[in-house]
Amino acid sequence: MKFIIAKKIKMTQLPDPEMGFVPVTVLEASPAIISQIRTKEKDGYTAVQIAANENKHLTKAQIGHLKKAFKENEVKNLKNLKEFRMDDVSNYNVGDIIDLKQFSPGELVNIEGLSKGKGFQGVVKRWNFRGAPATHGTKHALREPGSIGAQGPQHVIKGHKMAGRMGHDNLTVKHLKVVDIDLDNNLIFLKGAIPGYEGSLVKIQSKPLTWK
Repeated sequence: MKFIIAKKIKMTQLPDPEMGFVPVTVLEASPAIISQIRTKEKDGYTAVQIAANENKHLTKAQIGHLKKAFKENEVKNLKNLKEFRMDDVSNYNVGDIIDLKQFSPGELVNIEGLSKGKGFQGVVKRWNFRGAPATHGTKHALREPGSIGAQGPQHVIKGHKMAGRMGHDNLTVKHLKVVDIDLDNNLIFLKGAIPGYEGSLVKIQSKPLTWK
């Protein structure tokens, strides 16, 4: 299984002999280190935890957790820890390095990340409601939701499309093509768009994902 965590950099386009240009998302995936192995006997499930992206300030607990991965070497302050669940973890060891060399152009991967947060939004933006007519007597009600239906149980029935928090959801995009890989700069170019804002973390994996 191939997996790594990456930071979304930007969207751009690359030349393609068939299409002219192909839209791509540029991701920076610095080499990561396996910081922990989860087992059924100890944790109730099997997973591999990796750590990446240095940070100046970590707690003593975080530094102590990473000491096992670096063994006798100097501990690096790696701030991002993510787990990848899998059935078999026997091929992985704490301290192993994970990088982009495992991927190759042309293969398909799955991406999981958090979408952009939009805050509290009304029904027009959140659910694409049409809104009220702009003329013929409408006043201060252009973007109101209107009637919300029956109130039989004396409360709003669950499931109504109403105003509320929008975005910041865990989304998965499957079968994205790896267009190119720049090992010198730790960059991977994926065809199409992925969830998240510039600078957000995503998980790249060759199998179905679970964010933990």
